[in-house]
Amino acid sequence: MIKKYLVLICMTISVILIVLAALAYPGGSLLDKNSVGFGWSKNFISNLFEAKAINGLDNPGRIWAILGMAFQSVGYGVFFINMSKKIALKVWVNVLKYIGFANIFLIFLIATPYHDLGTISIVLTLIGLFIITFFILKSKLHLLKFFCIISLLTYYCFFFLYSFSYLELAFIMQKVYSISSILLVLGLEYFTKYEDFAPIQSGEEKKATNR
Repeated sequence: MIKKYLVLICMTISVILIVLAALAYPGGSLLDKNSVGFGWSKNFISNLFEAKAINGLDNPGRIWAILGMAFQSVGYGVFFINMSKKIALKVWVNVLKYIGFANIFLIFLIATPYHDLGTISIVLTLIGLFIITFFILKSKLHLLKFFCIISLLTYYCFFFLYSFSYLELAFIMQKVYSISSILLVLGLEYFTKYEDFAPIQSGEEKKATNR
């Protein structure tokens, strides 16, 4: 029972802990060091992982943020491992598995002093979601096709806004892509099955045989 709902449990606990961390954040943002509390449209989530808030005060919510990322890393990791069992084309099975195992470790690093190394997990997550989106687009799961595309677009929008220093919009878009990614992961985890991708596997094998 727990194994079946492990991704949902991890993601739910992660969100709750991140919210608790935000409520305990003393204050300060990149735009206003004297602001009070955590502003969802004024702070990056990474601010919650620092021992000191931007305003210089101790950050009592840090422990909740770190624990939240620990649960999220397990949730994403298990999700990619589970998806590798549904998409049976051997060439992609190991790729998704490796992304899953790597993310269990790397996503957690985002909440540590090794944050820059942890950001590799974002690249791996994008690669994994891109691979899954490719198979979803070839399936009959029409609603998930829409959600896959929207979720990937929110990632790219955030990177664009952040890269060109549109911070006010980047603050918001970070939360949008985080939420859309979690919802997409839950949708893919609980509303897809091996049979959804079996015709794709058969088609690819026939192409290979004909060659």
